[in-house]
Amino acid sequence: MNRQNLPRIAIASIAILGLLETTYLTIAELAGKAEDICPNSGCRDVLNSPYAQIFGIPLPFFGLLAYSFVAALAISPWLMAKTGPKRRQWEQNTWSGLLFVTTAMAVSSLYLMSVMIFKIQGLCPYCVASALFSLSLFSITIMGHKWYNWRQLTLISLIAAIATLTGVIGVYASVDYTAAKNPQTQGVSVKTGEKAPDVTTESGESEIALANHLKEIGAKVFVAYTCPHCYEQKQLFGKEAADTLTKIECNPNGEDAQPQLCEAAGIKGVPTWEINGEFYPGVQPLEKLAELSGYTGSQEFIHPFPY
Repeated sequence: MNRQNLPRIAIASIAILGLLETTYLTIAELAGKAEDICPNSGCRDVLNSPYAQIFGIPLPFFGLLAYSFVAALAISPWLMAKTGPKRRQWEQNTWSGLLFVTTAMAVSSLYLMSVMIFKIQGLCPYCVASALFSLSLFSITIMGHKWYNWRQLTLISLIAAIATLTGVIGVYASVDYTAAKNPQTQGVSVKTGEKAPDVTTESGESEIALANHLKEIGAKVFVAYTCPHCYEQKQLFGKEAADTLTKIECNPNGEDAQPQLCEAAGIKGVPTWEINGEFYPGVQPLEKLAELSGYTGSQEFIHPFPY
């Protein structure tokens, strides 16, 4: 085996591992089964946080695309003629492409790790593994190739890092997960008019009965208007039933926000249900809520889980 191919083999192998992981997570997210694959509560907090989706698309899907692109760049020269100037030029171009993409992946991974540790304050093994994959790909790209033009290496890395950091900060600018810990919001109900998207599904008699039961026993759900999973939970109930629920808005910019209650309850991710003094994070099937709350009425719910 040509030793010059070892870095590409390593990059392709790690990218395939990352591709398998992110595909698994993407499928679990789309199926509403993310909580079922979590080994700890911190993992559930992370996967149920507002940071887990971008424009309504599960975050792992973007990782899936990135790992696929890296794997393709790594192996593409082997699909060309064994010798010739075109292949040599393509090999050089793919190294530049790998440097740009792996730099972007490393920067975004470090940013998301900081969010996980300092904002969500949870630990997701899948996220840690993906970050290690990304950092390994970046390290191998830097050290596994003879970069004769160090100015080019520095320029590509710098452009990728700045573009990525600007992008992720911009995307998550509206996700103020830690604002609930702002001392200025303590004891204050903030009304800014920022509302969650309107619920578009209809409620059946069973959904309305369950919502009334949950309200009567004092159950509440902690939400944020920016949270896609919160919207998914309300869609399961339907508009009329969702309006009946006791909802606590954790984002200070949301309508009737009560971030002090979210902090006092120790809420780290939304949605989180509080039923009979127990907390249940994540989107819950209506059948599960019925069981947890002691609801004994009709369970002919209209909308299947996941919605």
